Amino acid sequence: MMADMQSFYASVEKACRPETAGKPVVVAGDPKIRSGIVLAACPIAKRYGVTTAERLGEALNKCADLIVVRPRMQTYIDVSMQITRILERYADAVEPFSIDEQFCELTGSLHLHGGDAKETARRMQREILEKTGVYARVGISDNKVLAKMACDQFAKKNAAGVYVLRKAEVEEKLWKVPVQGMFGVGSRMMRHLNRMGIYTIGDLARTPVETLKRKWGINGEVLWRIAHGIDDSPVTPGTHEGAQQAIGHGMTLPRDYAEARDIETVLLELSEEVCRRCRFRGVMGRVLSVGCTGAGFEFGFSRQTTLLMPTQVTNHVYRAAKELFRVHWDGRPVRQVSIALGGLVRDDTYQLEIDDERETYRALERATDAIKARFGVSSLVRAVSAGLAGQAYGRAAKIGGHYK
Repeated sequence: MMADMQSFYASVEKACRPETAGKPVVVAGDPKIRSGIVLAACPIAKRYGVTTAERLGEALNKCADLIVVRPRMQTYIDVSMQITRILERYADAVEPFSIDEQFCELTGSLHLHGGDAKETARRMQREILEKTGVYARVGISDNKVLAKMACDQFAKKNAAGVYVLRKAEVEEKLWKVPVQGMFGVGSRMMRHLNRMGIYTIGDLARTPVETLKRKWGINGEVLWRIAHGIDDSPVTPGTHEGAQQAIGHGMTLPRDYAEARDIETVLLELSEEVCRRCRFRGVMGRVLSVGCTGAGFEFGFSRQTTLLMPTQVTNHVYRAAKELFRVHWDGRPVRQVSIALGGLVRDDTYQLEIDDERETYRALERATDAIKARFGVSSLVRAVSAGLAGQAYGRAAKIGGHYK
């Protein structure tokens, strides 16, 4: 099964605010700091034409009575984990796919619930709704890919919010669906496929797999397999806990930064956050990536360099990041900046160098990490972060770019 929570953020807010019942509600950021985007719209708001990811001003033009709620990310995380615990009472395994979508494996335990998948899904729906106020739609099939498409293409569009798509029905029911409705096909891939004369999932399924592989390699075969409803991947609860290839952090700036010293302040803050996360995970990185996006999206770059030795020391990463940025930045104002460390290795064993500063810095930064863990990440910041360009205090109040 794929359980998808309807208008998740907005549903959580409406459940917390009984006075908004029957009224249009959206969850959106603050337009004053460039986050005035609709993150979630309740079904009533959607009837006015309000859509996710549109600008808040456009949404208000469509619906003058719109109730706008600022996001509370920690609350949504807590409710998502509560829903996971509910699903775990029914399923052999639960794999979070996103904050509002979860795969459930019931093959071995369905008989404990009466053996009827649709009735079990309805019980899951009722319990989630009663305990969280969130309405779940459930797609049911033979594997994860088909369960996802059963949910997106059918369960979300019927009154019951539950749909069973059997593997034998793929050709009859899925192949007529436009190709952009297939799991794994975004707007860019849709355009590529359309140029090849592929407009439906059936068109893709009938395309020789070798043709797709010649164009996209192994990803071409993946597309072909999904179109045929083939997916061997198991429901894996710890799927997001595996070894990371890189640790990165980025942010959209509250205004366009045109001065090098202001951008470097943010680079330092990002370096510190990335290195802190590396220390938390017990890794060091050797491949440094720095990226930015221009003020009007008219330019941008992402460049990387290999450091002489792996590190998790903020000052080392910052110096390299600053140099890499200066080499590739043409002086135009920027609105987004990011840093990432790749080539990760464990930090418990490494080759010492002559005049190696890493141990001194590691001892210092372990102390600062301990202070931040106890008193909060904003309890100890660098002096430059107290200036107008600094964002450390603002970021400390957020999760994923949105307020906790």
